Amino acid sequence: MESSADPLGAVPVPDEPSIASVDEPTETRPAAIPLLTPREGVPVVIETADALRVASDALAAGTGPVAVDAERASGYRYGQRAYLIQLRREGSGSHLVDPIAVSDLSILSTALEGTEWVLHAASQDLPCLREVGLAPQSLFDTELAGRLLGYPRVGLSSLLEEVLGFSLAKEHSAADWSTRPLPESWLRYAALDVELLVELRDALEVELRQAEKWEWAQQEFNAARDAPPAAPRVDPWRRTSGMHKLRKPRQLAVIRGLWQQREEIARKRDISPGRILPDSAIVAAATTPSSLPDYLTTVPAFAGRGARRHLSEWQTAVSTALALPDDQLPAIALAAEGPPPPRAWPDKDPAAAARLSAARAGLGAAAERLSLPVENLISPDLVRRLTWAPPSSLEPPALRAFLNSGGARPWQIDLTLPVLEMAVRVTLADTAPESPVAVETAPGP
Repeated sequence: MESSADPLGAVPVPDEPSIASVDEPTETRPAAIPLLTPREGVPVVIETADALRVASDALAAGTGPVAVDAERASGYRYGQRAYLIQLRREGSGSHLVDPIAVSDLSILSTALEGTEWVLHAASQDLPCLREVGLAPQSLFDTELAGRLLGYPRVGLSSLLEEVLGFSLAKEHSAADWSTRPLPESWLRYAALDVELLVELRDALEVELRQAEKWEWAQQEFNAARDAPPAAPRVDPWRRTSGMHKLRKPRQLAVIRGLWQQREEIARKRDISPGRILPDSAIVAAATTPSSLPDYLTTVPAFAGRGARRHLSEWQTAVSTALALPDDQLPAIALAAEGPPPPRAWPDKDPAAAARLSAARAGLGAAAERLSLPVENLISPDLVRRLTWAPPSSLEPPALRAFLNSGGARPWQIDLTLPVLEMAVRVTLADTAPESPVAVETAPGP
């Protein structure tokens, strides 16, 4: 098929198929086949070192990639540790490992050395897998592959249905996986998450190669595999939902004190902080705080059993915050790191706003032509940083170095550099670079 030129002048992109005439019959997609039970039945949960050794030997004797998944107890337990790990490999079958009962999983790493791991949304599971000593040497992320291929829905269930024609129920995705023993229906659900993951991987590789996006995918998979742990947030208490209503430093000190007290209790009890004290209660206590011993008993948000269990500790946190000297009160807002919100750019720096609009237009058009989300074409934050404060040199080598230092992959730089070079050269007297996508409606960073 003849290819049309890519809008960035970098990679040819196949022409879009023509729209069929209304008189032509439309193809009807067959109904998806429900995926109800694993091929070999629901595996027995591995809870002993001996059982883990048997499973590791089976995995080592298997062939091809290994499908891996992990279940956490988000919203129930403190942190994001894994409470069940699922693995499946051709010739080995599926295995369900309890990392709480068997904490030393190093034997699995040895068994899978040199094997490609297949995960869906790897960035979600890799941190908890690393906590138990499991990390891939080679990775295929089916969610990332779906994004690069332009699938509108990239959840595991959606991709299985779209690519392989199987439907997968997700009714236990938000369950408390720290429950012991785990119900049979949950174990079936967990095993099905890896049942067709390798088959999905193989089908997506074919599509990636046909779309000439295989090299892009390899770079994305390697970046996901090598991504460092997220840096600790500065003042994480500032993410308390609803605190934007309060603007006095003393109120913020109460929020900080209650938030930190809640974290300490949650960590000790291994319970999700929100189940101990909701954010709404923290904000309610900080609205009109008082050091009176029975103050919190008058706050309706503290009437619940969970909140009252630690009432004296909450009151101590409030009283301590109210007694702080002024020089120890938190600032109303953190000093800004990086560019301000784009909505403020037209007032703060109109030239930067023009550069950002030009970049959004060009990148939006390119992403549409390449059939992938613009945020996967280039990091929106990186684009904002570049257009807000471009490097002193606007020549391609300097721009390439800027993008590279910001974590952009080589394929992303090659595709976006021409558009971004034009964008950073835009001034208020200029017209934005021509683009088939209007600046004000273009998707973008």
